[in-house]
Amino acid sequence: MMKQSALRVLEIEQRAIGNLAQYIDDAFVQACQLILTCKGKVIVCGMGKSGHIGHKISATLASTGTPAFFMHPAEANHGDLGMLSEQDILLAISNSGETGELLALMPVVKRMGVPVIAMTSNPQSTLGQYADVNVCIKVEQEACSLGLAPTSSTTATLVMGDALAVALLDARGFTSEDFALSHPGGSLGRKLLLKLEDVMVKGLSLPLVCGQQTLSEVLLIISQKALGMAGVIDNQGTLRGIFTDGDLRRVLDDRIDIHKTQIQQVMTLNSITARPEMLAAEVLALLQKHKINSLFVTDSNGKPIGAINMQLLLQAGII
Repeated sequence: MMKQSALRVLEIEQRAIGNLAQYIDDAFVQACQLILTCKGKVIVCGMGKSGHIGHKISATLASTGTPAFFMHPAEANHGDLGMLSEQDILLAISNSGETGELLALMPVVKRMGVPVIAMTSNPQSTLGQYADVNVCIKVEQEACSLGLAPTSSTTATLVMGDALAVALLDARGFTSEDFALSHPGGSLGRKLLLKLEDVMVKGLSLPLVCGQQTLSEVLLIISQKALGMAGVIDNQGTLRGIFTDGDLRRVLDDRIDIHKTQIQQVMTLNSITARPEMLAAEVLALLQKHKINSLFVTDSNGKPIGAINMQLLLQAGII
């Protein structure tokens, strides 16, 4: 019984979302254009469940390049309407289009000359008539078995808000770097803002050797530096090759004398490298693509200036 009820909810709400495609119409485009030309902020307003959805829509807009915040309509009727300026746009959410607290704001809002975008299920509602444009969020039925609790309608409103935010994001040419600036905290911010030069090993910690050094000497350096590799450089300090833990297993299988063999005889040429200005997340993708655990960071002349491995990326919170 419980599984059947839950599956019924999913079916109804999936259908509600699918039906929204018909409302990505001229009115939706007009709403986007109004917001794109707005010199101020998008002030999102809604009561009850619509208010909860409004909070999420305003947060999504703000994090994707459209300055926005939520204003509670009841509080707005008692002083918070001062948040609204003539440069702003009001995004008013009401499934019925007849929410009293929102309608009470309309005369003042219209007198200020603030454009109104309504999200309602009925363009002919009072709010729909006040609005400069109405984005339709109509659903066939609520998923609640009583047909009373806002379920499908709030889901549809949330999805339409996401559609609006992403359409604006694309229209603005909003980039991942822009997104990172509004998400500096947590793992998301680290992935989008942290550059390789911020987390790589540098200076004396680099496991660098000369081509004439023996394999036994190089193994000692690899052990001391604890990066699982060594970089082989020439007299000018240019990276010529790399020797890793994986290479060690290969040469031991070949029964090579580690005390006599020079590292230049067994090193790997044309190794994968990175540049210091790359995002740490990009380097993670590079390591995964080539199925390697570590690499050197080189400057424009091919000289190693840093090194990175999976452990360092893990410690930096990139993984």
